[in-house]
Formats: sequence, structure tokens, C-alpha cells
Amino acid sequence: MIMAAKTKKTPTLIQSLTPLIAIALFLGIGYGFLRLNAEILLLAAAAVAGFIALNLGYTYKEIEDGILESMMKGMPAMLIVIVVGALIGSWIAAGTIPLLIYYGLKLISPQYFLVTASLVCSIVSVVTGTSYGTVGTLGVAFIGIAHGLNIPLDQAAGAIVAGAYFGDKLSPFSDTTNLAPIAAQSNLFDHIRHMLWTTAPAWILGMIVYFILGLSSHGAVNISMEKTELIMNTIKTNFTFHWLLLLPALITLYGAVRKKPVIPAMLLSALVAVLLALIFQNTNLKAAVASTVTGFEAHTGNAMVDKLLTRGGMVNMMHVTLIAFCAFAFGGIVQKAGMLNVLLERLLRFANTTGKLIASAVAASIATAMMTGSSFLSILIPGELFAPAFKKNNLAAKNLSRTVEDSGTVVVPLVPWSIAGVFMAGTLGVETLAYAKWAVMCYTGFIFALIYGFTGFAIAPKIREDETIPGS
Repeated sequence: MIMAAKTKKTPTLIQSLTPLIAIALFLGIGYGFLRLNAEILLLAAAAVAGFIALNLGYTYKEIEDGILESMMKGMPAMLIVIVVGALIGSWIAAGTIPLLIYYGLKLISPQYFLVTASLVCSIVSVVTGTSYGTVGTLGVAFIGIAHGLNIPLDQAAGAIVAGAYFGDKLSPFSDTTNLAPIAAQSNLFDHIRHMLWTTAPAWILGMIVYFILGLSSHGAVNISMEKTELIMNTIKTNFTFHWLLLLPALITLYGAVRKKPVIPAMLLSALVAVLLALIFQNTNLKAAVASTVTGFEAHTGNAMVDKLLTRGGMVNMMHVTLIAFCAFAFGGIVQKAGMLNVLLERLLRFANTTGKLIASAVAASIATAMMTGSSFLSILIPGELFAPAFKKNNLAAKNLSRTVEDSGTVVVPLVPWSIAGVFMAGTLGVETLAYAKWAVMCYTGFIFALIYGFTGFAIAPKIREDETIPGS
């Protein structure tokens, strides 16, 4: 006898909002105030979502399938995060990052540190198309320089993250930059040009803030030259410098420019760094290889420098992976049970003008980023859902692809339980909520999007049916 499939009920608005309220309360109070581990709080929120899904008629197997589907979508990003761990450890063992820190301390003016850090990370990220790679390599070096110059680490981390995501957002090599026009059905290069209307002013605003901070007492007066000299001398004593130590960075850069697969290029860079560690740093093979797996362990005799350089390794990135799995469990359930769709469809009912449509797309992308912690999903779900509405309102698809990047891609690293948020915090040693307010570009881009939506400025009309054609 074949049993009929259990009828699934459509979730109500209250049922759909409940997991979102649960995750906000659990993480806001548990993580924000009680300092409880985010993993168990995410699982608690997933349990709330799972209980609602069961009441809607979904079986445990179906809920499990939803979780696995969510995890599969995030696996490419998670693999990159793990490989970046190997990259960081090997670059420190080789002396590449110590070299960058040393000459950064020697050459960068404290007054312009924040501007310089954000600018350099912006340029490198545009060329490479990876925020993770930029933060995991140059970002680590700049945090080291900030330690030496006595720059507040939350400000330094904010400037680094904003710069890295400027490039990740605008680079034609970036996965999210390519994903947004696919989801919204626009053209890649039209999408990039259209994003300049919101991204450029947000980036410039951030640079103005960093310039003002650099001229303040934090950046210009409270500088311990003794501390700077001590870090430089300790690094110089413990590492041998040679121009070949720049080779791992050049390999990564070359791979990005030539559009080579990211992970093989990073692994090759790590391998070359291990060889350089053997040649120049008098490191034994076991320690050099261990730097890629468990991270580099510094023993310089200076506690401050040891703390600064003891990092990296694939094992140390497993914390990021664990939080990601817990976040995917929550996101997979709310998607599988249709709760996220209910919330997004309600937003669409509200959108009867251009301004409201843009505002709804912004809210949908931010809500998806908060609920799933995934850059990909915060682009894909709102992009696919809102594409017909933008077309119906005679708005070019590039308006939508720009909006989901403004409120999805660059907002995700500000979410403490997202893969990006945990990675940035763990790599730079600064909590997500601490650096978030200084990552100015990441939260001002969607404000410009809202302003343009309600004023009509920089909003492009639809000029053809097939908007994947250049010039649409």
C-alpha cells in the first residue's frame, strides 16, 4: 500500500517571522550581551524553525534535505576559507607577511594609515576579485602595522574590510559580482558600471572618515615609537628578508588576473611559500608544512609579536566552518519550509512605486543576509524573486543587480554569524560588531540606493527585453 504524501501548509506571516525574531533574540542577547557561543544559538534558532516546519507538514528527512541543500550552496566559499588558512600560515612562515609588516611600519605614515590600508585593499581586491584572499594576506599585514603604529584595531579592521569588499563588489573576477547579474538577468559590465553610482560615493565617504580619524589624536598623537621600533627590530631579527618572498603574493595576483581557478592558485602560492620558508627562514620541513595545517607559531621572545604572527592554518579555519554549518542549518530550514518566500512576497505587495520597490529589494537582501549569513543567497533569492517586478515596472535589471549587491554582498561581513563575519573577525582578531561601524562603505551603499530609488536619480529604465546584451 502506497501512503499519500503529507500535505504541506503554507506558513503564515507570524510563522515566517518567528525564526527571524528567534535568531535576533538569541544572537542579540546570547551572543551580544551574554557572550555565549554563536554555534549553539544558531542551532537553537534552527530548532525553532524546524519545529515550525514540522507543524507545517514537513518530515524530518525533508528538513534535513533543506539543510544539506543550503550547505552545498555555501561549500565553494567554505573551501576558499579553509585554503586561505593554509595561505596565511605559509606566508608568515615564509616571511612574506612579516616583510610586508616591516616595510609597512617603515613607510606608512600613521596619519594616513587608515586611508592607505583601505585604498590598497580596494585595489588588490579589484584585481584579484576576492575579499577573503585580500583580508587573509594583506589584511593580516595591515593589522600588524596597526599594532605597531598604535592605531585602534577596530578602525583598522573596518578600513581593511571595507576596502576588500569594494573590490569584491566591483571586480569582474568576483563570484558575487558575476552572480548578481545572473540572478537579476542583467549584463555583467553594465552591472559593474551601474554600481559605481552607489559604490563610489559610499567608498569616498569612508575615505573621508578615515582621513579625519587619521588626523585625530588616535592616529597622530598616541603613537608609541618605542613599540614600533620594538616590533620592527623583533621581526628583522627573526626573519630573513629577500625580494623572492613576494613570489607567493605575485602567484596569487597572477592567478586572479588570468582568471585561473582560485583554489589551485592559492594552493600553489602556499606550496611556494613553504619552499621559501625552507630556503630563507631556516625552517624544518615538519614546521613549514605544519604552518599550512595548524598555523604558524611564532617564538620571537616578544609576546606582542608572537601574538601578532601566531595565526593561520586550515585547522584554525574550522571554527568558521562550524559556524557556517550551523547558519546553513537555520537558512536551509527557513527556505525549505517556504518561510523566507512568504516574507519576500509580503515585501513585494508593499512595492507599488520605484522607491518602494528598491526599498523592498534592500529589505529582502538584508533580511536574507541576516537569516542565512550567505552572500550568495542574499543575492540569488531576492534577485530571482524581484526580477519580474522590476521588469513589470519598466526598470532596467541592472537596478536590481546593483541593489542586491549594495544590500547583500557588502552587508554580509557585518553579520556576526555569517561566514564572512566570522572569517574577518577571526583573521583580523577584531570582533565583527567592533569593526562594523568603521566599515563605512559596507552600510552606506544601500542608503544611496534608497535615496536614488525615491528621487529617481541614477535609476535606469528598461530599454530592451533581453537585458543580458551589453548596453542595456
